[in-house]
Amino acid sequence: MPTPILVVGHRNPDNDSICAAVGYAYFKNALAKREGRSDEVVYIPARLGPLPPESRKILEENGIEFPRLIPHVHARVCDVMTPDPESIGRTESMLEAGRRLRQLNVRSLVVENEDGTFHGLISTRAIAERYISATDALEGDAANSMAVAASLIESLGQRVEELTYTNVLKLDREALVKEAAIDLMASELREGVVVDDDGRAVGILTRSDIAAYPKRKVILVDHNETRQAVNGVEEADVVEIVDHHRIADVMTANPIQFLNLPVGSTATIVTMEFRRHDIEIPRSIAAVLLSAIMTDTVILKSPTATAVDREQVAYLSAILEEDPTEFGLRVFKTRGGDDTMPVEKLVEADSKEFQLGDYTVLIAQHETVDLPAVMAREEEMMAHMQSLRELHGYEFVLLMVTDIMAEGSQFVVEGNRRIVERVFNIELPEEGGVWMPGVLSRKKQVAARILGS
Repeated sequence: MPTPILVVGHRNPDNDSICAAVGYAYFKNALAKREGRSDEVVYIPARLGPLPPESRKILEENGIEFPRLIPHVHARVCDVMTPDPESIGRTESMLEAGRRLRQLNVRSLVVENEDGTFHGLISTRAIAERYISATDALEGDAANSMAVAASLIESLGQRVEELTYTNVLKLDREALVKEAAIDLMASELREGVVVDDDGRAVGILTRSDIAAYPKRKVILVDHNETRQAVNGVEEADVVEIVDHHRIADVMTANPIQFLNLPVGSTATIVTMEFRRHDIEIPRSIAAVLLSAIMTDTVILKSPTATAVDREQVAYLSAILEEDPTEFGLRVFKTRGGDDTMPVEKLVEADSKEFQLGDYTVLIAQHETVDLPAVMAREEEMMAHMQSLRELHGYEFVLLMVTDIMAEGSQFVVEGNRRIVERVFNIELPEEGGVWMPGVLSRKKQVAARILGS
């Protein structure tokens, strides 16, 4: 069975985070196939939150499965269990059970009901205890070995269910190993049985399985900061990072491939990897990657956009045979609904935490082609930003409402406004925010200046 490697972006995923994961997983699987390693590893795109509307649309249009939604990368029971355990029917004989235990060289067999559901375990321990009980019954007459032998021969004809342990620890395949370990160590038996929703045994977990369990393998895309990473990343084996942000604090146990380039989009780097390794980009993946570059660079208008980004855009749009600007505008318009979008989504869908000295701040961005519709909801947005600040203890929450067509952003701040005012040399009114012409990039024009202040 190939080892799964999750390719996952940051929390509150944006289009680049989603599409880079999809594109890079496809690239890595294609590379593994060419190198004859597809039976060893499989790369699985994943996500840490809901799909942005443009991501959902572009994936649906191109018949691509949504990335798997994962809550964490802590080791799970299914990562370390022995799958597909050997089984026996509850009405079969102990003689048959003994034969299978010996032939298969296992300690236990799953005992199944007639419908295949889990009934219990029959183990070498049960057979040993049956032998001991036979000798104990003849205490004071141990010399009568014939009687003991007769008792044991009789036991071979017993039905398995008569010696089955039914008080067995049952585990869920998605349970955390560190939590299952506590129950397993406290259980009478040395094994726990993993049971699915239909009541069938799908695995066995032993104490030796949890003694030194393997870490889940992940590739991080579009981030390299623990604060933005999946829960449990510190317990995982990070095998690669592909990113276009500042280098932060994700630590690895071994040297890894770390692709970090000052370009406008992680999808740009992914496209470059396809080309560097001469792996064909199918039309569907080209559309996904192009959508990410165009949204992350605001249709190449952002100051983060580079000549490298423009080169990859030209390459991908040639595959699609579409004008890249028209394609990008169409992707942006799929967001829509600024006047009806839940305020939580409007403010938080593309938001990131940053550490500023002893303080934590939240910088959010909402890109739109209808700025008045968004700003008409200012009172509602401010109230939600205040609740976020109180809930998480942020020093301030800054929302950039970015008008793609006007090429600027309206700054709305809740909390300690003095920091933002000082960094940008502006004065924030109580209502309406401040228009910042030419400010399109959170990473380069806003976060970098605030963090460097």
